[in-house]
Amino acid sequence: MAQAQSTEADWVSRFADEVIAEGERRAPGKPIVVASGLSPSGPIHLGNLREVMTPHLVADEIRRRGHECVHVLSWDDYDRYRKVPAGVDASWAEHIGKPLTAVPAPPGSPYGSWAEHFKAAMIEALDELGIEYRGISQTEQYTSGAYREQILHAMKHRGDIDAILDQYRTKAKPGAKKQQKPLDEAELEAAEGSGAAAEDDGSAGGAGYFPYKPYCTVCNKDLTTVTSYDDETTELAYTCTCGHAETVLLKEFDHGKLVWKVDWPMRWAYEGVIFEPSGVDHSSPGSSFQVGGQIVGPIFGGEQPIGPMYAFVGISGMAKMSSSKGGVPTPGDALQIMEAPLLRWLYARRRPNQSFKVAFDQEIQRLYDEWDKLDAKVADGTVLPADAAAYSRATRTAAGELPRTPRPLPYRTLASVVDITGGHEAQTLRILSELDPDNPVTSLEETRPRLERAEHWINTQVPAESRTIVRDEPDTEHLARLGEQDRESLRLLLEGLDEHWSLDGLTTLVYGVPKVLAGLEPHAKPTPELKAAQRAFFALLYQLLVGRDTGPRLPTLLLAVGADRVRKLLGA
Repeated sequence: MAQAQSTEADWVSRFADEVIAEGERRAPGKPIVVASGLSPSGPIHLGNLREVMTPHLVADEIRRRGHECVHVLSWDDYDRYRKVPAGVDASWAEHIGKPLTAVPAPPGSPYGSWAEHFKAAMIEALDELGIEYRGISQTEQYTSGAYREQILHAMKHRGDIDAILDQYRTKAKPGAKKQQKPLDEAELEAAEGSGAAAEDDGSAGGAGYFPYKPYCTVCNKDLTTVTSYDDETTELAYTCTCGHAETVLLKEFDHGKLVWKVDWPMRWAYEGVIFEPSGVDHSSPGSSFQVGGQIVGPIFGGEQPIGPMYAFVGISGMAKMSSSKGGVPTPGDALQIMEAPLLRWLYARRRPNQSFKVAFDQEIQRLYDEWDKLDAKVADGTVLPADAAAYSRATRTAAGELPRTPRPLPYRTLASVVDITGGHEAQTLRILSELDPDNPVTSLEETRPRLERAEHWINTQVPAESRTIVRDEPDTEHLARLGEQDRESLRLLLEGLDEHWSLDGLTTLVYGVPKVLAGLEPHAKPTPELKAAQRAFFALLYQLLVGRDTGPRLPTLLLAVGADRVRKLLGA
């Protein structure tokens, strides 16, 4: 695939241009740094994936052009544990206020902490998606003393930080108009894990403002209040709601962290970040990204990254997943029903500020049809440049091609087959081998992993009442009531089975029977009256085969049922 062209529609190339130029201005000759931040406070959702996918796509384009680029992924695992999610024992409430790495993992987890449990699933998904990054644990950074100099500097300049923050605090006056519509429940759920556990800017109590929050050395919670601080000695005194009080030397104390609105700009300067997007929850006036831009230069001597706002990612479907998990789906959930290139494509083809939905319902079939058409256009050279760029970003990275299905049969066909066969491999192979007799499928391996994704979708997202169950015996009562025209239509279908036994042939046959009955040629263009006759014929076949008015595409259904059984059920 040729290098993606910089076009108006290709947002990745435009950002890459800007980031490369900014990198040369800020730090010529050094690796370009892009960043993401994720808080493993619970399942890391598909909305949060945009936090990683946006800089990944830009970083990958930069690497394709031959530049060195580092994608830093900060695991905000030193954030406080804020709430017990649905489905977890209420006793976990005793851990609220502790660092996420100090909270036990959910019941039954093999991992050592809450943070590790939720990081693990995301790490696996990022690997499958081909995302290259350097992971940084904020627990390790803070507890190792890596940020000690920055913490002492922030405490020394706490008055300056407080003055900057106060400019934004005063804007939130009672009765003031809201800057944006409030987030709905799904959006609030999706905002979890986006890199900030809270929009905390520290507290200004009787002892003054402090941008640092200790975790109590007794209860390990952040329910603490700094009561005094000495800039010369770095003596810091704090009290905790558990009753503990102590004085520590901050130049030696590594059991606390900067509040979020100070922590984020500190890291921009520390890592030299040039590009980091943020969700709408961090981009409104007075929020962390806006305030961080005012703090990073005067306080930490750095510059704010290029930071586009990204829109929320919606979900369509989720038949069973939401209620059982207590939240919206994760990238790992999506990768069980779709291949990695398709999921990457959803994020690559839309600009960050454009919202879109990830399909867990029937829409996934249409989405795969669209993907396969794009694949065909790439193969025959008719694809538009922007679409070619999105396709390239979906199917490969600078490191190489992503795994793909050798024989990518239509997703809707695979779903219909596994629905009808219940996943029985021998039956599935028999049906797939008959789809195209001139080029038969000889092994299910040719159709994997797409086949497995379709099977998982059928088994987890299609309600039981919508599953296809083929009749064991013919509906003799219904057959006995048929009029002469219906009997004739069945006769024409049965007569043509052997000659038309392939997916294309059966498609021609089932659409052609009503045409022949109307005295037309099998390939005649349909009229409104003919379309009505076709719908009635299809409904008749569905009733006689599966006992419903609708079902999988009839050619696929007929192949799956098999010629002998079709003849039996249709009264031959």
